[in-house]
Amino acid sequence: MILVTGAAGFIGSIIVKHLNDLGHEPILVCDHFGKDDRWKNLRDLKYLEFIQVEDLFDHSAWKKVGAIKAIYHMGACSDTTELDMDFLYKNNTEFTNQLLTLATSKNIPIVYASSAATYGAGEQGYFDDHGGLPALKPLNKYGYSKQLSDEWILKQKKKPKIWFGVKFFNVFGPHEYHKGKMSSVVYQSFNQIKEVGEVKLFKSHRDDYKDGEQLRDFVYVKDVVKAMVELIAAGKKKPSISGIYNLGTGEARSFHDLVKATFKAMNKKPQITFMDMPEELRNQYQYYTQAEMAKFKRALPKFKFMKLEDAVNDYVTGHLMKEPYMRKGK
Repeated sequence: MILVTGAAGFIGSIIVKHLNDLGHEPILVCDHFGKDDRWKNLRDLKYLEFIQVEDLFDHSAWKKVGAIKAIYHMGACSDTTELDMDFLYKNNTEFTNQLLTLATSKNIPIVYASSAATYGAGEQGYFDDHGGLPALKPLNKYGYSKQLSDEWILKQKKKPKIWFGVKFFNVFGPHEYHKGKMSSVVYQSFNQIKEVGEVKLFKSHRDDYKDGEQLRDFVYVKDVVKAMVELIAAGKKKPSISGIYNLGTGEARSFHDLVKATFKAMNKKPQITFMDMPEELRNQYQYYTQAEMAKFKRALPKFKFMKLEDAVNDYVTGHLMKEPYMRKGK
């Protein structure tokens, strides 16, 4: 069996889809369905059992030696504007550390979700070497909750034989529809174009960046999931590559580029206007992110990420305009 936490969510459900396509159906999925439509993310996928979050550590699978072959831990509060640090610490930090402890004791390969939010404003760069990690200064509580687990695992004398903490950059793609204000600019732009024919972006509040030219490392969810599965496979052959890795494309692109690609995929002429950024976001807003991918390339030298325009086109024409929810083999 394979365990996927956060399995009804964005990235977690695409992991389940990818594992299904690889022939894995005995999958334990763990999450809360909540009141939104995330249940639809799993509706057409195959899995063995759904486990409520609070029941995970008491599940009988832990008592069977070798029952769980791998763990993909995506479960967390991913709202970067969440203000309750105690809530974030319990759900993001403590839960992750507890799973890492179990993976260590039972020798289970594990990938857990960290975040590029740990890099803060990027004063230290975006390097995923372990030595520089303690110097990072996240700009928000969410990023700090992820930073704490990264620091914790590096301090442990005993770690899983095969483990990866992956720092997601700006992930977009199918199954993010329930995320509301936390959904990607591609998804929000698609809906704005459909509704009013134009897209609103935040103005720049820094003189060194023009409006719409703020830069991000945008990465397609299908590539992210494929990379995580391949990292575990590579780790089984060479456990020494285990560690914390950036998971972006290594190429920063502007919001303007992203929105133009969305218009093009919808076969429409770009119409973009700019609005003031809310005051509460200005002090925690990242104007530039670009993953340093040298370590990743050493681990998976043959891996190729989709070009931004191709990924946006696949998302828009293959999902948003056609079949939003994915199923096995499709």
